[in-house]
Amino acid sequence: MIKYITEAVEFLQSRGFGKPEVGIILGTGLGKIIDAVQVEAEMSYNHIPNFPTATVEFHKGKLIYGELGGKKVVLMQGRFHIYEGYSLLDVTFPVRVMKELGIEKLLVSNASGAINTSFKKGEIMLIDDHINLQGGSPLAFKGIENLGERFVDMSAPYDVDMNAKLETIAKENGINLHKGVYTSVVGPQLETRAEYRYLKIIGTDAVGMSTVPEIIVANQLNLPVAALSVLTDECDPENLKPVDIPDIIAQAGKAEPMMITLFTELIKQL
Repeated sequence: MIKYITEAVEFLQSRGFGKPEVGIILGTGLGKIIDAVQVEAEMSYNHIPNFPTATVEFHKGKLIYGELGGKKVVLMQGRFHIYEGYSLLDVTFPVRVMKELGIEKLLVSNASGAINTSFKKGEIMLIDDHINLQGGSPLAFKGIENLGERFVDMSAPYDVDMNAKLETIAKENGINLHKGVYTSVVGPQLETRAEYRYLKIIGTDAVGMSTVPEIIVANQLNLPVAALSVLTDECDPENLKPVDIPDIIAQAGKAEPMMITLFTELIKQL
């Protein structure tokens, strides 16, 4: 794994990727923040040694380096999921690469379904904690001790300081920012009514198919992380409607300007 990480990092550095301060992972339908970046280098995932390739049509599949909010950043325009057939090692490989490139903070975004019935689609939730229902861990493999601590503490997986800053930025900009628990499932099918009831019982505010593996690895790497979840549908089992993927993408687009404001203003303060 160390060899694979080194090969990817050296390749990117030879292609104009400097030392970024902040890493950003963009979720489903969330890519317009790129328009605010002064791009200095970019590379398709399938050209980067040992990188997986995004297979979901609304995930672009590019790594981008440039400047945002006065800081050097590296952005993943599209992420990887275990429902694409990738392992948890594949899914989290880019986090390890970004850390070796030099990032000191990680910002993560995703699209999710609102379990909390007081949350509405088109709004944003700041992830305060999470529940892992993906059936595995990106740290559960032989040799993990060569990459960091095996028994990683997860008592506070999301950086308290960055979360407080995001809440302040939201208030200053009139953004209704919820805070809650994100549960990560395997997918790609969406949940049944019974599963939504179960998720609510165990304390879920929003459910999605990503993010948690990346957060676990960030914590292993002692990388402070904050995450925003764009609520793209409402998952009330008593009033459940068939899934509408175009509407989910549209809702992500509706909330994206707010997410861009939150991340950009936060980066300025880091």
